[in-house]
Amino acid sequence: MLNKYPLWKYLLIVFVIVVGGIYALPNLYPADPAIQIRSNSRSITVDDQLVERTKQILEKAKISVKAIELENESLLVRLNEMDNQALAKSYLHDQLGTDYIVALNLAPTTPEWLASIGAEPMKLGLDLSGGVHFLLEVDMNKAVDARLKVLDSEIRTMLRKEGIRYRNAPVLEDKSHQLSFRSAADRDKAERMVKAEHNQLTTRAFDNGDKYLLAYNFAESRLIEIEDYAIKQNLTSLRNRVNELGVSEPLVQRQGRNRIVVELPGVQDTAQAKGIIGKTANLEFRLEAKADSTATEQYRFRDDKNPPANLERDVILTGDLVSDASASFDENGRPQVNITLNGNGGDLMNRATRYNVGRRMAVVFIEQKPLPPKEITKVVNGKEVTEIKQSFREEKHIISLATIQSALNTQFRITGLDSVAESSELALLLRAGALAAPMYFVEERTIGPSLGKANIEMGFKSVAVGFALVLAFMLVYYKVFGVFANIALTFNLVLLIAVLSMFSATLTLPGIAGIVLTVGMAVDANVLIFSRIKEELAQGLSPQQAIHEGYNRAFVAILDANITTFIVAIILLSVGTGPVQGFAVTLAIGIVTSLFTAILFTRAMVNMVLGGKQLQKLWI
Repeated sequence: MLNKYPLWKYLLIVFVIVVGGIYALPNLYPADPAIQIRSNSRSITVDDQLVERTKQILEKAKISVKAIELENESLLVRLNEMDNQALAKSYLHDQLGTDYIVALNLAPTTPEWLASIGAEPMKLGLDLSGGVHFLLEVDMNKAVDARLKVLDSEIRTMLRKEGIRYRNAPVLEDKSHQLSFRSAADRDKAERMVKAEHNQLTTRAFDNGDKYLLAYNFAESRLIEIEDYAIKQNLTSLRNRVNELGVSEPLVQRQGRNRIVVELPGVQDTAQAKGIIGKTANLEFRLEAKADSTATEQYRFRDDKNPPANLERDVILTGDLVSDASASFDENGRPQVNITLNGNGGDLMNRATRYNVGRRMAVVFIEQKPLPPKEITKVVNGKEVTEIKQSFREEKHIISLATIQSALNTQFRITGLDSVAESSELALLLRAGALAAPMYFVEERTIGPSLGKANIEMGFKSVAVGFALVLAFMLVYYKVFGVFANIALTFNLVLLIAVLSMFSATLTLPGIAGIVLTVGMAVDANVLIFSRIKEELAQGLSPQQAIHEGYNRAFVAILDANITTFIVAIILLSVGTGPVQGFAVTLAIGIVTSLFTAILFTRAMVNMVLGGKQLQKLWI
């Protein structure tokens, strides 16, 4: 019988519509503006006393609170008004001090029965929720120089063991490190040893007066590896640091060869965000110098509680080789930090500590502090161009000086810490990961919550207006079949939102544009089908035959048009960034849902209402 679906097709369509409706439902529950409070140290707990203290602070500030929830070692304060969010954070931050991390957040209001099956609302992007956008540039020269310094230590140790005397020489303009020797024979022997032990280096021997010099640097392939590693390590460190801000759905991703984009939805305190994200710090592990040693450097302790200590110039390894760290207690109940290095770090640490049991090893904290920017004028193509150059001052302080109890490998512990708080802080610093190279802020943008709210209102208004106009057109032009198309279009929008929610997609303004475009494209398929049905009726076919042929013959044209658009969406998704990807995601998902609703769902409605009946006329 023409235009009749088997039962399983109807059940499949009902199943898809019901599941889609359930997973789209959480988007009807808007998130509450909230403040998230977490402990900044393991020694400080988040408990009922903090709840009462928070209530008192907000009551004194006359800020209305919807609810306060204590869970997962954090406190979530739900507010009634978005306008009070920044004010509440400011009061809580000032009153609670540095013991707690106070961050802006958006708390979901999804019912528990929906959350229990994984139904969550779509996340809002930076342009809809407000927040900050940073573009940072990684100093690749510093990344390479840090690795060369570690190799310097290894090469000098190797030369001393072989009895080859050398002197340090200045770094060359091409960033190559060099050593000076007494004779060409010593230099040539040193070059052979360096090549044999470090095949990733390129060497160059040359004379300068009575000096016999050996310059070395990384090979080009190794330089690329170091730069890629620096970016990846900085990305990992940044993601760990962003977690301290308690931001929902942050974006931290690479852009180009040496830049990183950081977007923090909901964050308005740019000073705090820059303080945590832009902390250009690193760590060095060095041995304490012996009493008769001459190649030493003196460093102060970070807390200035202990007198300065003399350390060897040679660096054992840097903090970017630490893969994990945790605070615990030793057999005497004193605080310690358990360290885990990656494979390369374990080898370096074992070489350095094998014959130094009983000596003390220092963990040196290195920070790049910005100096006032300077304007530099230079001539480019005959024109004077003024650039602003940012320079930095490097500061080094000891944060730990502990005794080596045995030869160390990938796992060891740091003891000699004064308190549990100190061990927790050191573990957090190491676990978060040191930056492999300094980063500089290139661009900074702030989007206020009011602008984000306005963007949401304009975006949804555009969807509503476009949706209403399409519904009106289809109803007037195609009559009963227009009703079918409008019902399918409504469920298409529901399915699109459901799929975006199921995939935890982040909705942005370009994403809303993709939804508007999908609404127009979804009705295109129905227009093609209905126009084809009209043509078949004009050629003298019966209403049932016209419906059958209209759907069958329009299918190929619909499929061709949507496949080409889908391919474009995939290309945009793979080569685009940020907003372009948001548009591509909604467009690609919208194509799939529109094909389902326009072909299967409308056909099911037509078959249920008109299929198998003796029709004399179609209202189309």
